[in-house]
Formats: sequence, C-alpha cells, structure tokens
Amino acid sequence: MFRKNRKYTIAITANTSWYLYNFRKNTINSLLDMGYNVVAIAPRDSYSVSLSELGCRYIPIDIDQGGVNPIKDLITFSKMAMLLYRNSFSLLLNFTPKNNIYFSILAKRFDIRVINNIAGLGIIFVKKGVISRICTFLYKFSQSHVDKIFFQNEDDRALFLRNIIRDGSNTDRIPGSGVDLTRFSVKEAPDDGVVRFILVARMLYHKGIEHYAEAARQLKAKYGERCEFRLLGFLDCHNPGAVEKQKIESWVKEGIINYLGVSDRVEQELSIADCVVLPSYYREGVPKSLLEAGAMGKPIITTRNIGCRETVDDEISGFLCTPQSTESLVESLERMINLSHEKRLSMGRNSRLKIAREFDENIVIAKYIESIYLLLNKEI
Repeated sequence: MFRKNRKYTIAITANTSWYLYNFRKNTINSLLDMGYNVVAIAPRDSYSVSLSELGCRYIPIDIDQGGVNPIKDLITFSKMAMLLYRNSFSLLLNFTPKNNIYFSILAKRFDIRVINNIAGLGIIFVKKGVISRICTFLYKFSQSHVDKIFFQNEDDRALFLRNIIRDGSNTDRIPGSGVDLTRFSVKEAPDDGVVRFILVARMLYHKGIEHYAEAARQLKAKYGERCEFRLLGFLDCHNPGAVEKQKIESWVKEGIINYLGVSDRVEQELSIADCVVLPSYYREGVPKSLLEAGAMGKPIITTRNIGCRETVDDEISGFLCTPQSTESLVESLERMINLSHEKRLSMGRNSRLKIAREFDENIVIAKYIESIYLLLNKEI
C-alpha cells in the first residue's frame, strides 16, 4: 500500500532530543525504512548525536519547555518560523505542548500538513488560573486547522471536544507512545525476601514523588529490610515543579530512598524490581514508564488518575490508589509487600498480557504511517 518516496520530507519535533530518541526512535526508523526524508527538530542535548546516528537529519532549536516567559517564547516562535521558512517540509509530526501549539500556528502559514500528539494535558489543566486560560486559548487557536490530532486517552479527547475543537473527525486515540515488546521482555524479580519498589519518572512533585517518599518512610519503619524503595529519573532543576536535589539527598541519607540517577538501560533496573509505582496526580497521557514496566511482567501501583488508570486492571495486574493520598498509597504498597512472591509474579504476567494486547508500539507506528500516507497523497 505504501510506496517508498523520497520526495517527501517529514519533520518530527519535540522539546528534548531525549524524548525523540527514547520515545520515537522506532517511529523514525520506520519512516526512514518507508523511504521518507526525516528531520528531527529539538533542543540540543546528549541524545542529539544519537538522533543523527539513526540516519535522519538533526536541526537544533531552543525551547524553554517548562517556562511561561512570553519574551522567551516569542523568540522561540520566531526561530521556529525561520526554520520552516528555510526548509521545505511536507509534514510535521509534533510532540510536547509548545511544539504542538507554535508549529501548528506556523504550519498553516507555510502550507505544511500537521499531525499532533496530545500526550496528556499536564498540570496546567489541573490548576485553573491565568496560565490555564492562556493555554486553552492557544490550543483553540492553533489546533483549529490541524490535519490530525492523536490523543493518548479518551478523557483528553473528550476535554478537547468540549473546550478546544468543534469537530472530532480528524481526531483519533492511540495507546500512548506504545512500548517495544522485544526490548522490554519479561524478567522475573529474584525471590530473596526483599520486595523492591521503583518509581521511574522525572523528579517532579506532581508525579507523586513526595507521597512515595513518605510512604517509604512509614513502611520502612514497619518492615525494615523487607522492603526497598528506589527512584530513577532526571532531576529536572529548571522545572518549577521539580523536587529539590537537597530533598532527595535527605531521603537517601535518612535511609528511606535509594536514588539511582538516570539510565539509558531502564530495563536493567526494572528487571530486579518486584513492583513499579507511579502515584502521579499530573494529567498524564499514558506514562511510558508504566508501559515498559508492564511489558517486563511487573505488577503496577498507580493512581486512578487520567492516563495512569488505563495501564492497570485493578486487583489483577496491580492496584489503583487515590491521587494525592499517602494513606491510600501506603495501603496499596503494604498489600504488595504482603503478597507471596508467586502472587506478585502472577500479577506481573497479567500485566504483560494487558500491555501486549493494548499498548504494542507497532499499533502506534502503524497509525502514524497510515495517516502520513493519506495526508501526503491528498496532494496527488
């Protein structure tokens, strides 16, 4: 059905090179295999070289991803406009909020087709205020002429249809960013008498980090060496919602948390975990860390929060707890500690079955390839 055709150039954009490489690498590879010219556009970081090594062209751009400074954003907008002016793109695949908004506004001016991915609506739609109203306006203005919008959960799509866009005919739901079921295969935790929990995320308060630490404090006091609580992820110092480095260091010194830093081989850390935890109250899309955990056969404890609850069959592949409730989180963690090792493995097997059935990355890539083909061949 799909022809190899080098006359089309597809730009894939996000607010970090890390995101594009870790979340969209296989999408880029598939597009290259299809014969498209692919350009990756994102701020320069340690993963920018890795993007180029995939075989796509890399163009750096500065984006203040968590900031709300209008002067900085105006500069970013101008740089985006110049980038589109100097390059001939057939289609933009946008990820992350500012890319979705600013590139969509500009694409109409340059007659470029656009596919956006709304990967959760974040804290701005949880905390109502001036920033939320401004973002709502920008989404309304920017998304009105987008060719295709993918949502990662039905709650976000319903919110957009109520408040942002009038017509849902160009929208679709995809299962998060999907997960590579080959890379993330089942690995059983050791049966050594220690129940190891791990939380994998950026170290942001709204990911539930502080609730996790307090739960660890209570459960370590009760169960001692029978349980261990790990954190893995970036210390996002430039984000206003970031957990301070000193606070994490204090938890480590107290002996309640083991902070692992960051890793390109997250599967190695997941492999020895008995359970993966994410007590997020952020408006998630579908958390990648939970998809990877489930693919590796790990039971999951997360909240009944939008985006999180989709990854768990409660009581079957893990437990759902109440957002922003340390008490509810402690209850779920303690239940997991007191399960037999075989019961935890059984829940993990159910987790793998669910993720493989609903969140295979190939489902996501196939939807992108089909949409790209249909949009580009409207011109023929």
